[in-house]
Amino acid sequence: MMLWETYDKNEIYIIMMLLGAYLAVYIFPKKLPRPLMLLFLVWGFATSTVFDFTLGGGLFDYYKVNDSNKYELSDLLTYFLFATFSYFFVYFYKVLRIRNVWIIFYILGWTCIGLAMEKVSSLMGVTHYQSGYHIYYSIVVFLIVQTTTALYYELIKKKWTEPNHASHMD
Repeated sequence: MMLWETYDKNEIYIIMMLLGAYLAVYIFPKKLPRPLMLLFLVWGFATSTVFDFTLGGGLFDYYKVNDSNKYELSDLLTYFLFATFSYFFVYFYKVLRIRNVWIIFYILGWTCIGLAMEKVSSLMGVTHYQSGYHIYYSIVVFLIVQTTTALYYELIKKKWTEPNHASHMD
C-alpha cells in the first residue's frame, strides 16, 4: 500500500468528510449501546470493503478509487468513512422508529443519499468509473447493503438480551 499517488482534492475531501462524520458520531446523543455502535461501524467498513474489492479494483474493475488502481492510504480512509454511513443508517432507523412499510421509504431515502454522496465523491475525484460502469448501477449495491443492514439490526435487536441494554434497543 502506498501513501498516495498525488495529494490533491480527493484526499482533502476524504479527510474533511472523515473528521465531520466522526465528530458527528461523537457529539450526537448516544442512542445505541456502545457494542452495537462499534458493530455497525465495523459492518459499514466490511460491506464497503467487500463491494469495493468485488466491483471496484477487484473482480470486475468497474471503477478506481482516488488517484490510482493501486491501493492507497486514501482507499483505506474511504472505508472508515463508509463505516459512519452504516452507523448513521442504524442510528436514524432507531431514532425515527422505522417500522413496517416505512422501511421501504427509509431504504429508498438512504439510496438517494448514497447516490448523492457518490456523485459528490465522483466530482471530488474519489471515484472514477471505468469499464462501462455508471452511477445508477450503484442503486443495486445501496439497496442490497441497506436492506441487509436493516435486517441485521432487526435480528440483533431481537437477540439482544443483556438486561442493562434491553431498554436501549426499543
